[in-house]
Amino acid sequence: MQAKSPILLTIDVEECDIPLEYGISIELDEQLRISKEGLDRFMALVDALEIPVTIFCTAVFAQNHPEWIKNIHPRHELASHGFYHGKFDATTDLMASKNLLEELSGREIQGFRMARMQQVDESEILKAGYRYHSSLNPTWIPGRYNHLDKPKHPFFEQGLWNVPASVSPDFRIPLFWLAFKNFPLFLYRYLAARALRGNGYLNIYFHPWEFSDLGRYALPAHVKRGHGEPLLAKLESLLKGWKRDASGEFVTMQSYVNNLSDGIK
Repeated sequence: MQAKSPILLTIDVEECDIPLEYGISIELDEQLRISKEGLDRFMALVDALEIPVTIFCTAVFAQNHPEWIKNIHPRHELASHGFYHGKFDATTDLMASKNLLEELSGREIQGFRMARMQQVDESEILKAGYRYHSSLNPTWIPGRYNHLDKPKHPFFEQGLWNVPASVSPDFRIPLFWLAFKNFPLFLYRYLAARALRGNGYLNIYFHPWEFSDLGRYALPAHVKRGHGEPLLAKLESLLKGWKRDASGEFVTMQSYVNNLSDGIK
């Protein structure tokens, strides 16, 4: 029997600083409160469905929620999302965030994802002791990046596995958080199924603040659409459908990378 294609469900646990991108003032305490509220909803859903997720967490969030970090269920993977979400120094933050997460969780941290999927010097990631990173969205996002020339599949480079976020196999339509909240569910399901078949895996990511009430913030419609409970209900429908149809096998990114490494030995 052919093995099921892996589904990598990931969440970037960070300070909710997106209002700052649109000139809206928000204090750190409020950023953390909003993210924790949405995170609790997200984790309650995936734990009820017994779906493993990879949690890319900033050190600042971890510092402010040490008990949560310590009590993450063993089925989930904890990875680094840098020290701060809004600023980054590769020479210090990569290692500092890894060390702090390991100290608070008692787990080995193998994975890294850069905030906003920005480019990072891979030699610095390797030097800090990581085994893989997932900071590449191989598509074009106006005003952010243009990676249409980058691989859509995992690749090994400079001693690291790079696991790109998923896009459709033909026109590279991104399947990240903005696509999920703005596409009708039937269309997202269709594109995700094509990616799973065509690319051999699915790597999608969300943020905890998406599942909180963002009503008080004048964010653009495409960023805010469906926030809170409605978005969580949409995600529940997606995940239950995948489980019911046995569309793929939910695995952590660390487990996936282990299998990739075994395949090239």
